[in-house]
Amino acid sequence: MSTILAGTLLLTATGLFAQVVGFLYRMLLSRLIGAETMGLYQLVVPVYSVLMSVTAVGLTVAVSTLSARYHALGDDGAVRSVLRRALKSFFLLAVPLGLAVAALSDPISVYVLGDARTRLGVVVLVPCMLLTGVENLHKHCFYGIGRVRPPAAVETAEQVIRAAAVLLLLAALLPRSAEETVGVIALGMVLCEVFSACALTLLFRRHWRRFPPGPAREEIGGRRLAAIALPVGATSLLGTLLGSVNSVLIPAKLVEGGMTLSEAMSEFGVLCGMTLPLLNLPTGFIGALCLVMVPDLSRRVAGGDRRAAAGFLDRVMSATSLLMAPAMALLAVVGPTVGRALFRDGRVGELIVSLAVGTLLGCWQSVLSGALNGLGLQGRAARNAILSDAVQLAFTFFAVSRFGLAGFAAGYVASGLAGAGLNLASVLRAAGLRVRAFRWFVRPLLAAGLMGLWCNLMFRVMIDAGCGRGWSVLVCAALGLAVYAAALLAQGLSAAALLPRAGAYFKRRRRAL
Repeated sequence: MSTILAGTLLLTATGLFAQVVGFLYRMLLSRLIGAETMGLYQLVVPVYSVLMSVTAVGLTVAVSTLSARYHALGDDGAVRSVLRRALKSFFLLAVPLGLAVAALSDPISVYVLGDARTRLGVVVLVPCMLLTGVENLHKHCFYGIGRVRPPAAVETAEQVIRAAAVLLLLAALLPRSAEETVGVIALGMVLCEVFSACALTLLFRRHWRRFPPGPAREEIGGRRLAAIALPVGATSLLGTLLGSVNSVLIPAKLVEGGMTLSEAMSEFGVLCGMTLPLLNLPTGFIGALCLVMVPDLSRRVAGGDRRAAAGFLDRVMSATSLLMAPAMALLAVVGPTVGRALFRDGRVGELIVSLAVGTLLGCWQSVLSGALNGLGLQGRAARNAILSDAVQLAFTFFAVSRFGLAGFAAGYVASGLAGAGLNLASVLRAAGLRVRAFRWFVRPLLAAGLMGLWCNLMFRVMIDAGCGRGWSVLVCAALGLAVYAAALLAQGLSAAALLPRAGAYFKRRRRAL
């Protein structure tokens, strides 16, 4: 548990830093290129996601799972063999697929994405996909063997390099059209991935020079890698396709509802490029926890200790709710004001209450999905994700043309509820864990609800009294967290009970060092 906590704390810090840098980058990018061009860029991203699902997602899960298993058994030679075979498989898939996408970029941009201005971005993202695959395979091998510092350091630098590269290229090249602008953004991503792929490859080689593995005790055949990669990749591809179709449908359905293409693309850019990134700002903890949880649970399963994960999963669910519920409550109140000031667009923050609820449900879904992957139930996690995406797609198809983005927001909540509910049922059954409704949901949600109501009242009073918006946000955040803590204590959560565990943890860490 100490390794999990140390890895989670490190990756949480890295993830939060990446979230902050990424948010600032999006803020500056949106000011520089405008909402419509931001919408075009968001339209190109699904193509990149589909390419990664076809070529790399299944392999990264296989590398993380198998490297954790062999490392736990002391067979580091097999770990190196797994990574080598995964890289060969990736290039055999990615190179011909990338060439086909580049050759067919015209029909993809016109007939699939619905806007010819996305063509250049589609072409430039092909080398980005190749580099990202190399980066992710090395990164997940590091995670599998319990080495989180090298990928954490590279990811921290990657965020800064990406933001600097894109913004500097836009300032230097001065693209004259929206298509050129999207292409320049993609080029900046390529430069960033060159750094990440090279850095992780060199760090991995350095690690094996310091700790040279012996020969693999067993031959790592392609069938063993494929047994994990193929079902995960196939289900990931289906889920990504559903998400990509959803992204393409949103502006198309807005046009069907009466908007012009320019207006629809602008609304889409505000939603996906401004409002949702604002809500996702506090979620760095979730990604960090999932990255460490998957290989840890894989090691437990490899050691035949499947039910020992129950207590850990209990703490994970409690921590997720305690951290994310107040964050969403606060953003639901001050998010529109903060977003409009940062992005300089009056539409930022529309429908933020329902989007905040959907984001919280998505956090639960992500954590429980990571638990299923770690327990070796990747198929169930993928199935639940696909069903969740299908719910969102149905709302987009039937409701957006009639109700606008309110239809998307309703689907966002329904999709998160379906995904979290299905994953929760699967985890409870697999881990032999009983649901603790009060600890996981009732107590943090009641406290966060009280905090949100109090912050809303205080924020309105301060604004009406003529206080500056910045000071109003800071005061509401500070006092709101105090109200949240008091509400938790009133419901029986004792902070003092956690201190002995923390002290014991740091003592164990000092002895280990």
